[in-house]
Amino acid sequence: MRQAVILAAGRGERLRPRTDFLPKPLLSVAGRPLIVRHLDHLAAAGVERVFINLSHLGALLPRFLGHQWQGMSLEYSDETAQRLETGGALVALRERLENAPFLLLNGDICTEHPLAELLAGDPGLVLVDNPAHHPQGDFAVERGRVTAPAAGLPTYTYTGLALLDAAWLANFASGRAPLAPWLRQWVAMDLLRAYLQQGYWCDVGTPERLQAARLHCGGT
Repeated sequence: MRQAVILAAGRGERLRPRTDFLPKPLLSVAGRPLIVRHLDHLAAAGVERVFINLSHLGALLPRFLGHQWQGMSLEYSDETAQRLETGGALVALRERLENAPFLLLNGDICTEHPLAELLAGDPGLVLVDNPAHHPQGDFAVERGRVTAPAAGLPTYTYTGLALLDAAWLANFASGRAPLAPWLRQWVAMDLLRAYLQQGYWCDVGTPERLQAARLHCGGT
């Protein structure tokens, strides 16, 4: 089964006061909420099942989206009592992901990367040339694999889009945990292919970048 996880539990502090009333993934770009753009993109790629974690104003998401979207089933993971961060959110979904590969998307990005192509490949991270707000980057690339930054290798920024394997989560305990250290661990184990971003990408974590995405996509 083709499946995906959308991380949608973030508070969106830098986007206040907008996010005082809406969860960040319901902010619109060109007339469509970010999470709707993701779901339309996932449906077009043939995904059958999507898991969405919830926290801040999370009840608004199932109320708005329901439990079906263009033939995909939508399932929710409620973190209202305790936000689990990006790694803990995946561990909480481990059994429901059935130790199988899944697409991972941050709920606060706008991306045009071809998801069907990513699903057909090996586990890996989608990387982009370092944006102005993150000039140091996160990872390097060597012979098509994601590697740790090293002298002589240009760095790239992780886009918040990846193809991962839920079986890799078996060794991590339940509870609050970030994903970034685990990504670095999997990189050190040479588990991740490097995919360079195709098409437009923007992390809409600030009002300025949200406006930039709206201008690029031709709307508000």
